[in-house]
Amino acid sequence: MASTTAQGMFSLQVLGAVAQLERALIAERTRAGLLAARSRGRIGGNPGLRARDPEAIRKIRKSRDAAYLNTVLAQVDAWLPTVRRMRPDQPWGDVVRVLNRGQATLAHHAPGRIWTVERLRRTVHRLVAEGLADCTLLGRAPPQRSDDRLVRLVAGIKTAAPGHTLQQIATQLEAMRERTPRGGTRWHPSSVRHLLIRAERLGLLLT
Repeated sequence: MASTTAQGMFSLQVLGAVAQLERALIAERTRAGLLAARSRGRIGGNPGLRARDPEAIRKIRKSRDAAYLNTVLAQVDAWLPTVRRMRPDQPWGDVVRVLNRGQATLAHHAPGRIWTVERLRRTVHRLVAEGLADCTLLGRAPPQRSDDRLVRLVAGIKTAAPGHTLQQIATQLEAMRERTPRGGTRWHPSSVRHLLIRAERLGLLLT
């Protein structure tokens, strides 16, 4: 039955109402179960954590740490190549901007993940500690001339999204509020091409 017909739309609304009712009933049963357990003197949660047991706290932290690392490793191919290409030559802020702009257009990025400088630095620190990334990524970014920074920034965007056209990169630079080498706000594909050529000569792009 097509969902665009009146009968189809009504069926979808009914199914949605049933699903919402089921969620409400589950929540109600859960609350009732917790109240019944408390009346019998049972308290939910981890007894070790309630007692501030150091061993229990250590196990919980270890479990959460392992889960975090697994999440990072599952997504690492989507963002680490960009970090390797841009760091430590460019500041963390530029790397974050490239990754977040790339996420909006690349389907293989983890949905909903928005990087911050602190989160990215902490994650890279963790990979370095595990021997999965080079410690040079954590180095301090050197002062840069405006032109050099743009070359590396465009190289980072191209690395994050190899299939992007010159126009798409230009559009992304405008969305990031980057100024052109001449100080303008409107990017043209030819300007992007010149920067990519320089990036390739500097070995910043994979040939």
